[in-house]
Amino acid sequence: MQIQIVQPNPTVELHLADGRTLSGPRGAQVGEFLKVVKDDFKTPIVAAIINNEIHELTFPIGVESFCTPVTMDTADGARIYRRSLVFLLEIAFGELFPNAKLTIDHSVSSGGFFCQISAPELLTQKNIDALKAHIHKIVNEDLPFKRSQIPIQEAIQYFRELGCEDKVRLFSHRDKDYLTLYSIGGRMDYMHGYMVPSTGYLRWFDLKLIEGGFTLHFTRRHSPTKLEPMRDYPKLLKMFRQYGNLLTRLNIDSVGALNDAIKAGRADEIILVSEALHEQHIADIAQQISQNHSRIILISGPSSSGKTTSSRRLAIQLLARGISPFPLELDNYFIDRDKTPLDEFGNPDFESLEALDLDRLAQDLEKLLNGEQVQLPRYNFKTGKSEVGDLMQLKDGQPLILEGIHGLNPRLIPADLSDSAFRIYISALTQLNLDRHNRVSTTDTRLIRRMVRDARERGYSATQTIARWDSVGRGEKKHIFPYQENADVMFNSALVYELAALKPYAEPLLRQVQHRAPEFIEARRLLAFLEWFQPLEKDRIPKNSIVREFIGDSGLTEFKIWRG
Repeated sequence: MQIQIVQPNPTVELHLADGRTLSGPRGAQVGEFLKVVKDDFKTPIVAAIINNEIHELTFPIGVESFCTPVTMDTADGARIYRRSLVFLLEIAFGELFPNAKLTIDHSVSSGGFFCQISAPELLTQKNIDALKAHIHKIVNEDLPFKRSQIPIQEAIQYFRELGCEDKVRLFSHRDKDYLTLYSIGGRMDYMHGYMVPSTGYLRWFDLKLIEGGFTLHFTRRHSPTKLEPMRDYPKLLKMFRQYGNLLTRLNIDSVGALNDAIKAGRADEIILVSEALHEQHIADIAQQISQNHSRIILISGPSSSGKTTSSRRLAIQLLARGISPFPLELDNYFIDRDKTPLDEFGNPDFESLEALDLDRLAQDLEKLLNGEQVQLPRYNFKTGKSEVGDLMQLKDGQPLILEGIHGLNPRLIPADLSDSAFRIYISALTQLNLDRHNRVSTTDTRLIRRMVRDARERGYSATQTIARWDSVGRGEKKHIFPYQENADVMFNSALVYELAALKPYAEPLLRQVQHRAPEFIEARRLLAFLEWFQPLEKDRIPKNSIVREFIGDSGLTEFKIWRG
């Protein structure tokens, strides 16, 4: 065998996951390679995974590589599309209304971002229609998103001259000495994450005027090229505004401002005020339950929303008012495992409402509320069978607490008991964003919470938690989010400081994800996100905080309502 130095071939091969190989000029962009096969995919390709690292379609292929196209119906593809759409909205808004500021405030469950502007007088249907038309014009022009890296101090100076104090404060804490910026026609900004190559990709969107702002409506993963009807969300919007008022009280409107406050020694103030406002809201909910003489308290919310701690703090507030609620565990109403309905893949669907014995639940509720003695069921998770449980009888006026994913589904309890119920929706709906144009995803916050708790309580790796997360999200979209507006009250369990507190626990877990693992890309994305936060020490966190449910040493772990 003879080995010799040769000139590299002018062509290079790109191996696809389906076994096909593409050959093209060395240094050509991966997007050019993938044009050959784009019609083989049901949805548009917006990025590519090259050797298990995600890249934009402008990435040059210099060596033989393995490639998986990233389409709009994937989590990464959806994020790239929405991020690029936000940048396009920002550019179009700046061109039409140069003296006003646009803020991407928070997400809405039906597929959109709620946006606010600094000049409320501009919020007219005529202006929203003009903005939408201008975006379509830029889309039709198919302008490229130009990507550049500049020194961090140069970036800070650029945004300081534009008056973007939120970005200046954020970048002042950056450890890296450079920043990646994107531009269209000379207008430049920072976008946290990858982008599509040009505006022509961004054809599916709408703008809807609502009270106090407008919604940027985008497509969902299961329907990436078709907009679904936009539902109203008045209760969710109210909860976000309450959180925004909290940020105003703390004088913290962005992650950069939070980092400044931590560096300035204000950490204890931020923590204690945030916790006090949480406790005040829980006390208000307890007061409403007391005034309404509610006999059934239904609690629902997505994974890692802090339902356990919130429920226990609510129980304490009720006890302080002389009300001793009885926790009725919905898990004990599972039907026998061999009778569990199947999902679309033929697997047992334990999250289905029909996985519960609704008839038995209805009978027991009726009897308990009538003061009768009831033999409760107990579900044996080892055998998958329902067994005989405790014998229970409520005291006069004693309410029941039912917590579970179906808590707000109107089919959970009989219609004749509906007026006796008080419904609570709990979720971590953070409104503290990196800056005015880069959101902090509420889903990411919950994923980081769950990852930290899974590692501590179950010994799961970050790889295992990330691998399960997509399935968790599908269940939430099906069983929880459609019913959130049924709540009588919403409790926002997000804390302004929590990601700073979770960071020291999450980062080591994420760094252990192997490069070859499919979850590596997600782990790397979350690590890049957490880089923006200054860490907080665990000892500062109160024992009854929701954060303690995830980092450990909660003072409420052993709390139980006495049933005597």
